[in-house]
This record gives sequence, C-alpha cells and structure tokens, in this order.
Amino acid sequence: MLLLYYLLLINATSVLTMMIDKKKARLRKRRTSEGTLFLLALFGGSLGIYAGMMIFRHKTTKKKFTVLIPLIFILQLTGFLTLMAFDYIF
Repeated sequence: MLLLYYLLLINATSVLTMMIDKKKARLRKRRTSEGTLFLLALFGGSLGIYAGMMIFRHKTTKKKFTVLIPLIFILQLTGFLTLMAFDYIF
C-alpha cells in the first residue's frame, strides 16, 4: 500500500513539474533542468512525465524525451510486474 501512495505522489509531482516548466518556458523564465525531469522519471514518475508531455505538449520534439521516457516506463512496469509475479509485492 505504501508503494501505491509513493507512486501516486511521485507521478503527481512529475505532472505538476512538467506543467510549471511549460509555463516558465512560455514566460522565458528559469526552467527545470532536463536532468531533474529524468530523475523524477527514474524514481518512479515516468508515467507522470509522459502524461505531462502529452497534456501540455511539452518536450515532445526532444528525441531523448520521446524515446527515453516511454522506455523508462516500460522497464519500470516490467520490473513491477516481475516482482508481483514472484509475490515480492503485496
């Protein structure tokens, strides 16, 4: 149950971060680094980053985002399902 709360929190944070970064981009203000966005994805927020990309049309022309974020999500999902299959979670 704790894992579920963590995933909800990190993904909500990721979507909000993408929204804020898009607004800052439009206003030409200091932006969130790409490294921070990738760290959020690696720490479990890949779905939130991807959702932010689609909802706000942000970073969708950057090849490393359009390739690596879905790849990170697929790897995380595969790991999660593998752990569930071996009954390590729940």
